[in-house]
Formats: sequence, C-alpha cells, structure tokens
Amino acid sequence: MSPLAKDPEQVARIMLSWHALDLISCTRLQTLWAGYGSICAVQARATTDIAAKQLSELCGLEPGIAGSTYPLVLKLISPPANNNNNSDLNDEGHLRKMLSYEVEQAFYNDIVPLLGDDIPVAKCLASTRDMKGQKGAVELEGLLATLMVDLSLEFPVSGGKRGALNPRQVHAALDWLARFHRRSWTWLPDSLTRYVLPPTDEQRKRAKENGCQEKTTHRGIWLNGGYTYLATRRREYASLADDSDSEWSDLLCQPYCGSSMSAAEMTALFLTPSGRATESYIHGDVKSENLFTTVTGDRVAFYDFQYVGLGLGVCDLAKLFTCSVQMTELVDSKEQLPDRLDMGVGEKRLLEQYYRTLTQDQSSDFYEWDSFKRHWETALVDWCRFQASWGFWGNTNWLEARVRSILNDADWSNWLISTIHAKPLQT
Repeated sequence: MSPLAKDPEQVARIMLSWHALDLISCTRLQTLWAGYGSICAVQARATTDIAAKQLSELCGLEPGIAGSTYPLVLKLISPPANNNNNSDLNDEGHLRKMLSYEVEQAFYNDIVPLLGDDIPVAKCLASTRDMKGQKGAVELEGLLATLMVDLSLEFPVSGGKRGALNPRQVHAALDWLARFHRRSWTWLPDSLTRYVLPPTDEQRKRAKENGCQEKTTHRGIWLNGGYTYLATRRREYASLADDSDSEWSDLLCQPYCGSSMSAAEMTALFLTPSGRATESYIHGDVKSENLFTTVTGDRVAFYDFQYVGLGLGVCDLAKLFTCSVQMTELVDSKEQLPDRLDMGVGEKRLLEQYYRTLTQDQSSDFYEWDSFKRHWETALVDWCRFQASWGFWGNTNWLEARVRSILNDADWSNWLISTIHAKPLQT
C-alpha cells in the first residue's frame, strides 16, 4: 500500500487538485471500526470561478467565485498492519471490511447521481476508484479514498451512537428508506452476476478472474445487502445451535415444523435475493448513528453505505425498529411485555407509513399488504437469529416477544414452508 495511506492531508491535497481546489485544512474526526482508516473534515478553496461553480452546485449552495471555501469529508481506508491473521474468521472479517469499502465507493460513484434531491445523501466529489490518468494517481495506487460533500451543513444533528430517535426523526427515516427502496426498483438489472458475492466467494471469484484476459475492474454493490445474513455468519450460527442454555438454539436452529431445515435456514433462504420484483437496494446497516437530521428532525440523510446491496426493504426496518426506535413507538402499554407479542398498534402504524410511501404510484397488486407483512415477520426472525448468536441490544424484549409469536403462528410457518418448497430460490 502507498506510504501516503497514513497521511490524510496529502491524500486530500492530491484529490482536490483534480478539481482545481486547494487544501486549507484536514482534521481527523474519527477512526473507522477496528482501526481501518479515518474520516476527516476537509476545508477546500476554489482556485477558479469554474471550480467554485461546480462545487457550489454539488454542495447545493449559491454559485461561488474563485477563493470561495467549502467543507468536505474525506473517508480514507488504511487497514491496520496486523490484519493478516491466519484464522479463517479473522480473514473473512478482513475481507468483508475491505470489500465493503469498495462497495461504498461504487455506491457514491454510480448510484448517488441517480437518487435525486428528495433522497438526501452526500454527493461524491472524487474517489480513487476513477483516478486513472489524474495527477498524483501513482502516489495513491492501492489506496481507497472518497472525498464527498459534508452533510452536516444541511443536516447538523447526529443520530448518536445507539440512541433512540424521537418520533419525528423516526418518521423522517421511514420516509427516506421508503423512497430509497422504491427508487431502486427502476434500476434493478436482469442479471445478478455483476454484484459482489459474500466475502470468501468473492475472493475465489477474483482469484479465478486473475487468470482471465477480461477482468472486472469496476464492481458494484453487494449481491446480498447487510452484514448479518446467515451465509456469512455460519460460525456464530453453529455456536448458537450448540448453546443448550439459549432458548433460541431450539427455536431457530432445530428442524422446524416437520421440515429438514431450521427456521433460521428457511428465513435466510427466503430473504436471499433472487430477482423478485419487490427486492430493492437496501442500506444494510440502518441505525441512528448512521444518519443526520435537520434541526427540526423532519428530514434525514443516511450515510455509511458499506453494506448497501440487494434485499427486501423490511430488512432495513428490522434493525431500525429494534435499535433506534423508542419502545413507546412500538407498543402502547408501559407494563412488562408478555413472552409472545402480536403486532401492536404502534408497530403497525409505523409500517403502514413506510408501506404507503413505498407503494406510491404502484398498482394495488404489485406488493400487497399481506405479502409485505409476511416479509416483515420473516425479516424479524432473521434479525433475531443474528442478535441471538452475536449479542442482543436495543428493544430486546420486544424483538424476542415478536419472534416467539411469529414462530408459533401456524399461518406464517405454513406460508414460509410452502413458499420455500414451491419454488426453490436461486442466487
């Protein structure tokens, strides 16, 4: 890797020069998860009127002139030197992280320009993904860096780490997600071959490509959005299956309702992207700390798109409801929750808001409420499987009570089993 990998200031200086911008300052804001790089606040100055006009437009500001200054954000990937651990688990974890940053660059470069202003997200000024022929490109070889607009100008309020959003922010987040999921229906390709596979599968695919003349240089987003799906969490699942002290070992990991598969395996199979019309791009890591809001909380902008990919939009909602929605928004009673819990008025109200926006301008039979509800229940079961094997957090009592109820619902289990066996899903 380039020796510049540890020098965000010089990286920012080179990338700004591609757009006739000078660097004023570069300040580290935070370190990425597991020490894989950093996020920096960048102040840039336009050296020409044309540069000022272009950057003003990108930032949504009134046209500037030469000398105008602009706040930007640099996301710089610089893996720790000791990432070459020989254990398979750590290797897969490293692969997942590095691929996720490639996916995020693809999202900012290829997808963000298609979103439109009604789905706020940071716009990309420059990235190392498309730097061939640019000044200083050789110095940045092997480096992953993205320079984008600073969202905090328009959205100054951070969602906060593991914090519950207030009701207005929740409604704004649901609106953003519904618009994002709906918009991507118009872009879904006929073939799934250009998407990024699960980490170890993608590694094998690329190793094979290395011997071919035609190599894929620009890959897209994840075939399966998110980072919790069963195909990449087999070790955690096996540990849960062996945990005799956990009720979820029996409920999720043993053969379910006469099937040879467990409930966890069937839900994972159902949720695996297969080209269905109701699939969309999903954010993949929806939580309060991955969004900014306006001061009033009536609009949000999501960020951190490392795990964006194909899936059913309800998978984004499962994490949002569990980790970032106040319990009082989901259930009406302040009393202790029962062991089993059906959908309550609050939960249904939030789902209906999302569903109305999601299906706007669609025919009434495109995505019927009953199908949507079954997908939602399946996403909750799958999310509970991950939490049970990894560690619970958030609205734990609500999630567990809802999933116990779903697993004991004969209508849901018959629907799932008949769907799985009627038409095996292929990836």
